[in-house]
Amino acid sequence: MEPILEVKNLTMDFGGLRALDRLNLNVGQKEIVALIGPNGAGKTTFFNCVTGIYAPTQGDVFISSSRNGNRERINGLKPNQVTEKGMARTFQNIRLFSDMTVLENVMIGRHCRTFSGIAGAVFRGRKTVREEEQIKEDSFALLKKIGLSAFVNDLAKNLPYGAQRRLEIARAMATEPFLLLLDEPAAGMNPQETLELDELIVRIRDTEGISILLIEHDMKLVMSLSDRIFVMDYGKKIAQGTPDEIKNNPVVIKAYLGEEPDA
Repeated sequence: MEPILEVKNLTMDFGGLRALDRLNLNVGQKEIVALIGPNGAGKTTFFNCVTGIYAPTQGDVFISSSRNGNRERINGLKPNQVTEKGMARTFQNIRLFSDMTVLENVMIGRHCRTFSGIAGAVFRGRKTVREEEQIKEDSFALLKKIGLSAFVNDLAKNLPYGAQRRLEIARAMATEPFLLLLDEPAAGMNPQETLELDELIVRIRDTEGISILLIEHDMKLVMSLSDRIFVMDYGKKIAQGTPDEIKNNPVVIKAYLGEEPDA
């Protein structure tokens, strides 16, 4: 089966610094794939290239949406256009609208799937009002799935840290993605919050049919979640395989520990 995301020879140069060096990666339907590596390996740069924040120096990014099966090259698209195509992401540093409610944050995520436009917002016709009510209903239903319905009218900044992470995931899901990119979703979480995140990610894949590509430093989470793992170091892919294959790979051990496994 054709992958829903295929990245070929992705290269990103910043002046004389090569942050990504001919990187190849793919994600299949209903698959959880992890991208790991030491700090500075280029993982977030990879996300930024795939989602349109950076224009890669070389290489190609292809998507094949499960909605229509069409294979498209998305190099050069802006981030909002990438989102409209069906890829959504979260960020390493939480980027919520802190002075808006939990419900309003999710409603904003629905913006790319609305039709009323500026005229509708100004004249407030029946069609616009109906669409707004549907957005509220859909957003509340999503919050129930994520386990945040109790916070619906709270300001985002007043949520516990773990709940803020989940809210960012909910807002990304509101865009109706077929692929969800999570940038260090467990960062700063305590063990209980991490366990709940593990369960949430699996549920998103199993019940919503959304594929997951995540960057993560919590190796326990990565090993329990992932179908496949790609490992980066200094902008290059140094290994790929199942969790068991990666766990025992001497090249990966050396990249993380700076030594051979038997040293």
